[in-house]
Amino acid sequence: MARLTAAQALIRFLAAQHVERDGVEGRFFEGCFGIFGHGNVAGIGQALYQHPDLLTYYQARNEQAMVHTAVGFARMRNRLATLACTTSIGPGATNLVTGAALATVNRLPVLLLPGDVFASRRPDPVLQQLEVPSRGDVSVNDSLQPVSRYFDRIERPEQVVPAALAAMRVLVNQAETGAVTLAFPQDVQTEAYDYPEESLARRVWHIARPEPDSGRLAEAVALIRGAKRPLIVAGGGVIYSEAPDALRTFVEQTGIPVGETQAGKGSLPYDHPAALGAVGATGTFAANRIAAEADVVIGIGTRWSDFTTASRTAFRDPNVRYVNVNVADFDAAKLSGIPLVADARVALERLAAALEGHQVEPEYRERAATLNREWDEEVARLYGLGHEPLPAQSEVIGAVNDAAGPTDVVVCAAGAMPGDLHKLWRTRDPKGYHVEYGYSCMGYEIAGGLGVKMAAPEREVYVMVGDGSYLMLSSEIVTSIQEGLKLTIVLVDNHGFNSIGSLSRSLGTDGFGTLYRYRRNGSLGVDSDESPAPVLPVDLAANAESLGAKVIRCRTIGELRDGLEAAKSEEGTVVLAIEVDRYEGVPAYESWWDVPVAEVSEVDSVRVARKAYERVRPRT
Repeated sequence: MARLTAAQALIRFLAAQHVERDGVEGRFFEGCFGIFGHGNVAGIGQALYQHPDLLTYYQARNEQAMVHTAVGFARMRNRLATLACTTSIGPGATNLVTGAALATVNRLPVLLLPGDVFASRRPDPVLQQLEVPSRGDVSVNDSLQPVSRYFDRIERPEQVVPAALAAMRVLVNQAETGAVTLAFPQDVQTEAYDYPEESLARRVWHIARPEPDSGRLAEAVALIRGAKRPLIVAGGGVIYSEAPDALRTFVEQTGIPVGETQAGKGSLPYDHPAALGAVGATGTFAANRIAAEADVVIGIGTRWSDFTTASRTAFRDPNVRYVNVNVADFDAAKLSGIPLVADARVALERLAAALEGHQVEPEYRERAATLNREWDEEVARLYGLGHEPLPAQSEVIGAVNDAAGPTDVVVCAAGAMPGDLHKLWRTRDPKGYHVEYGYSCMGYEIAGGLGVKMAAPEREVYVMVGDGSYLMLSSEIVTSIQEGLKLTIVLVDNHGFNSIGSLSRSLGTDGFGTLYRYRRNGSLGVDSDESPAPVLPVDLAANAESLGAKVIRCRTIGELRDGLEAAKSEEGTVVLAIEVDRYEGVPAYESWWDVPVAEVSEVDSVRVARKAYERVRPRT
């Protein structure tokens, strides 16, 4: 027996958890982020302090950011490792909610350990406690329940091990993973109990590779053999299951071209003749033209979001059929496709064996290769626009892409940048593209980039972030410097919310609420102002410098290229700040995204936008 506090037992348990896949073992928890307060300092804080060798403690500046960092880490490690995150009660706990939602939406594991009010209720109400007159068992941690894949409250010390085992069951389940919350009352954290040593011993969780059902596999093979214009849509499951080599083998064997989701970008290198690039609302003309004509679509590891399907308009053949390869039966059943509930790598190997000798027509294979070449020419054009007086965002992406090495990683999340990156980034490595677009969360970029760097310190990490997202969550620049984890941050300033500004204009609302300008005559301004108010005098570069980063101010693409080269010799985090033209965007390439327009309005431009929307929206 080991007499430990509940918090000490939990930390020992977490440190002893390992995972194994394909014979390779590793620790599942590689550290714990935390900000301490009265809800966890004497419990988890004391446990980490007592045995720093068990679980490395990392200091964060923002609770939401610590979850983003853990998620970035978990994604980079293909869901085979993660970090824990602990907070005090109150705002520290509720700050976890956004990060938890992001983790769960993206199916990425992270363990949340928020402190909670007294289980004994002896001193209620304690500082920061939420009181509900109709219930006595509520705390703010209940807000984490709908965004967690598993939620439990440890109300007695003897519950630690069974609760932690249940948490691990979900965290390591490739089909069910996401945010897991163990709410931990502050009095229980400090209470002692005699824990059996075997309950805290080293444990290895096997990560299986489920096989597809033979009957469903035969159906899928028959459908693919009968297809004239098949298309693969590669999602994040291809990369998490380490299946890019299997995908490449299958594609070269059959000649079936590949479009990629945001999470699946990098499944094939950009210059492979079967690689059509991004598909859907932020897709390339190469992928979207093939998608429009496809008679069979093979989704591998995708959850079929509206951006991937272009709001159900990307695949236009009236008789199109789907094959859905996914480790989660929930996703495999979508679009009424043939569900192959299986590991992506195993499913691709089984499909390749069953389709041996089968190939698409040579003309179809060549058409994909031609579109690949034509799209690369379009990328080169957008990289070298020479737009003046301010550069275009596409030119910034081109400069960063040229500076990055084959295995370097680009990180982004929200705004106009992810769509442009999805189209334009030339991926050369399956882990070289890291854009969080399941939740499209502003503020993820720098914190997520830190997690990527923690998971792969040997790689250079390029974080691309807009001014709006930077202002929301730049605090983990400090953490990157503290930990000696270099990030190269490209801060793109367009004086507002560029993505929503563009969307607003398309909906007839003239960029309302998206410009960073002074209030004049009761208004913050719109795009059509003939005499706009001055932009706000916010110096984001100076802010980054005040946080400890090395700052390089760039006015031109040439200066940005020089700055990126100089940044390579720096040991710490570097921020390159450049202003771009918010109105010079990358085109939409034969795709659509359903954002409803007001059905009635007194504004002429809105009425015009509504008529245009009614003309193009699908009649379903």
